[in-house]
Amino acid sequence: MKKFYYIITYGCQMNVHESEKIAGILRELGYESCDGAERADIVVFNTCCIRENAENHAFGNIGMLKKLKSENRNMIIAVGGCLTQQMGKADNLKSKFPYVDIIFGTHNLHKLKELIILKEKQKKAVIQIEEDSGVVYEGDSPFRTSYPNAWVNITYGCNNFCSYCIVPYVRGRERSRKSEDIIAEVKTLIAEGYKEITLLGQNVNSYGNGTDDISFPKLLESIALLDGKFRLRFMTSHPKDFSEELAAVMAKYPKICRCLHLPVQSGSNAILKQMNRKYTVEDYLAKMEILHRYIPDCAVTTDIIVGFPGESDEDFAATLDLVKRVNFASAFTFVYSKREGTVAAKMPCQISEEVSKSRIMKLVELVNAQTRRHTESYVGKTIEILCEDFDAKKQMYMGRDEYGRMGYFKSDVNEIGNFVNIRVQKANGVSRLGERV
Repeated sequence: MKKFYYIITYGCQMNVHESEKIAGILRELGYESCDGAERADIVVFNTCCIRENAENHAFGNIGMLKKLKSENRNMIIAVGGCLTQQMGKADNLKSKFPYVDIIFGTHNLHKLKELIILKEKQKKAVIQIEEDSGVVYEGDSPFRTSYPNAWVNITYGCNNFCSYCIVPYVRGRERSRKSEDIIAEVKTLIAEGYKEITLLGQNVNSYGNGTDDISFPKLLESIALLDGKFRLRFMTSHPKDFSEELAAVMAKYPKICRCLHLPVQSGSNAILKQMNRKYTVEDYLAKMEILHRYIPDCAVTTDIIVGFPGESDEDFAATLDLVKRVNFASAFTFVYSKREGTVAAKMPCQISEEVSKSRIMKLVELVNAQTRRHTESYVGKTIEILCEDFDAKKQMYMGRDEYGRMGYFKSDVNEIGNFVNIRVQKANGVSRLGERV
């Protein structure tokens, strides 16, 4: 008799890839995927606690499974990820949702298989949250669902301790995979036909720090020298660790996308200091000068937080000014989310929701205007995109160029996984529509 699984993922691309690892574990146990919790024999929540909304959504969706669980006592409900790793949250989950069967953390994802087997043998719940051991576990067999893109972890955890961020407390201290293991994984992915490799880490720039392995620029270079036609991306970078060596490597190898995600978070030096970001606005702008000296057309994207404790009107105005000066290709914008256990949560002068909402609307308006201008500059040009999917609503194929911009086009044949040249005829916000050439 077939057994089915359903995974609900919250948060960043790191979590998306970890859900692929969870899917690999479930398939080893004989489960097959299904399209909803109603059909599932096991439902796994891969949670995120970076922002309060993600946490609230997870709690809400876990609560919605109570009725299904009462109708199907054999259904296994498992909850893992960042949320469960927070101090006291596992006990809170079990108290609030006694029908949850398995609770595991970020540091024992690799043990999920044995936790499921244990639960299948006993009636009581299995709760296992482990502390960071500092060990990097190899041997994952993810069931990848993002062809032609593939995600590859190069680091885990973070040492930066930005005052607003919960990541170091739930992901542990930074540790790097061995370069030989990373390169071997990438070689396998290329041989399997994957066309875009994205290297993942909380701070990829600091890869190899504290070890005798190669630096991040050297790792990028080693991968860029591999045979085959593929693209190479990486995220996320920390401005304090961005180097001229990295800019030079990005410029040297065409396989490395001319696109850099470099979160600035604020345009105010006072706020950056309170955030413990370890750089100034002037430092950031100097890095931009270095980058554009090597790659004049590099598309820079960023993260920005508004409403950080103590942020004045002048601080926010400085952020708007920085956005104008850098002219970001796009930006992920957020209202500060108070996370218990972080330094910022105890700071005075928490900003009101009304002020934060007003500021985020102004910022989004500015960022969207810049993004539209970037997109419109492509009209009449020919670009190469990697076709990723078919949009049934538009009845068009879709994919991104190396700068991360989405393009749509029509074709009579399946183009997914192909590099396709299109001539842009129309710009629409963040995407372009064109014809195949």
